[in-house]
Amino acid sequence: MSTQQLPVIVIGAGPTGLAAAAHLVERGIEPLVLEAGDSAGAAVREWSHVRLFSTWGEVVDPAAEKLLAPTGWVKPDGDTYPSGGDWATKYLQPLADVLGDRVRFGATVTGVSRQGRDRVVDADREQQPFTVHVQSADGSEQRLIARAVIDASGTWSTPGPIGGDGLPALGEHTAGARISYRVPDLKNPAVRARYAGKRTAVIGSGASAFTALAYLADLAVDAPDTHAVWVLRRGISGSTFGGGEADQLPARGALGLAAKAAVDNGHADAVTGFRTDAVEQSGEQLVLIAEDGRRLDPVDEVIVLTGFRPDLSFLNELRLGLDERLQAPLALAPLIDPNQHSCGTVYPHGVGELSHPERDVYLVGMKSYGRAPTFLAMTGYEQVRSIAAALAGDQEAAERVELTLPETGVCGGAGLFDEPEATPSEGGGCCAAPATATVQIGVGAPAAASGGC
Repeated sequence: MSTQQLPVIVIGAGPTGLAAAAHLVERGIEPLVLEAGDSAGAAVREWSHVRLFSTWGEVVDPAAEKLLAPTGWVKPDGDTYPSGGDWATKYLQPLADVLGDRVRFGATVTGVSRQGRDRVVDADREQQPFTVHVQSADGSEQRLIARAVIDASGTWSTPGPIGGDGLPALGEHTAGARISYRVPDLKNPAVRARYAGKRTAVIGSGASAFTALAYLADLAVDAPDTHAVWVLRRGISGSTFGGGEADQLPARGALGLAAKAAVDNGHADAVTGFRTDAVEQSGEQLVLIAEDGRRLDPVDEVIVLTGFRPDLSFLNELRLGLDERLQAPLALAPLIDPNQHSCGTVYPHGVGELSHPERDVYLVGMKSYGRAPTFLAMTGYEQVRSIAAALAGDQEAAERVELTLPETGVCGGAGLFDEPEATPSEGGGCCAAPATATVQIGVGAPAAASGGC
């Protein structure tokens, strides 16, 4: 069998992975999707209670929709907002069902390489197919051969730690029973009881943190002693709560306003410029200690929402070209780097920005962004459309842009420091940097909480 007759292995049966399979099928290329979980969108299901800030019209891939149409599948109202659970059950699972045997569940990829070539060997490297090692749910192992590999495994399994230096804070592991790295599902009675009437630290500055703050504020209506301490590594600026009413994704803007309302209405206090160094036990509570020695009042629970990072361990034998800071593809990294990017649009990108020194291997979806924030599902769909075209030899289509993105606003992220001497930009611009403080922020109207991508 020639290399071109081999399947393209797609790692991950999430939104981008299944879209990749749909585009490959449309191009007459056989995909094989390997999913570690037991169902489509396994990671999405873990935040099934969170509502996306993109509409149904923005989270259904066009090629996938074509594949689903003959089955009688009806696309949900394009102007409504799905929850993670809706997305998984009403779109991702039907798509996986249509793909049938092309999707394998309980299949964890443990390694990818060139057949007979570790990363050191040059000889005839590009002529060799990829070898993919897979462990099944029952512990058995298998070696699969592929013409190309598309890694859409995401970053959900590797959340960022509390520590401001990117490492776990001292005592973080010991205090693990009182620390969560997910937005809590407060409709679950057991989870609700964990946070009701408690003092909870929420660490993070993105959409997930906004969602957690809004949820805890709602809980405080029924359990008045519920209170949040919002811990930010940076200061408060005009962009802290996102784009508000000016955001081209209205639900994302409303989410930031809901977080602002949580502070305005006294359900949360914001502590800025606090980069956590240690977590100490204080009886049944925890005390967060900053690098500068400041100590927060004791809290009962800690919710850590400091972003995610890619797991690259199983790709170690491949020659990847990754940015040393973001761990994103070299050509993509400058477009999404929160250290230097303005709040403008990240233009749609495809095979050109996602290629590596190792030919025919691609990191797509959330994983392509490495440690950068603010990824949209439709960005991933455009990525895999371009890659499928390139694998089919249609370079013109691969290089063509077929997507118009809303403003994504890539400001934020743990990589940014506030400069105490910096002058905030006029009108509280994107990356303005006010002084460190504990604040109660002005008056804002509450808004419905939503999250996701």
